[in-house]
Amino acid sequence: MTLATTTTTTTTAPRYRVRAAQVPSYQPANHHHTHNQRLIGPETVGAQQMEVLLGTLHKGGGALPHAHPGIEQSCYLLEGTARAEVAGEAFDMVPGDMCFFPADQMHVFTVTSDTPVKLLVIYSPPYGESPDKVIRPAP
Repeated sequence: MTLATTTTTTTTAPRYRVRAAQVPSYQPANHHHTHNQRLIGPETVGAQQMEVLLGTLHKGGGALPHAHPGIEQSCYLLEGTARAEVAGEAFDMVPGDMCFFPADQMHVFTVTSDTPVKLLVIYSPPYGESPDKVIRPAP
């Protein structure tokens, strides 16, 4: 007696897998030479409590001073080098480093390498690139 096996082929993509190559990029406000891709969020996988972005920042790029009210942010550096500043503390970052920006704390992120920086950015709760969720220093 021989048992037959069947293989099922799915034509739709898994609901909870995201391929960066299929996610459009956008240029975030208050940043220069920067393109982000929202990998995990309400519109990609239905996430309600966190958001994960893939950021690509080119030479001379980064984030101007700003803070996110009630939103914590963390960045994991994948490629390139950068300098981060938060709450009066400044430090250089290399691939494999991670930094944390507490909610409501002014922070700055600057590319220091000649090559592009790639990093994962995690927000909790989701930021959604909403202008009402950012604080900039007074002019």
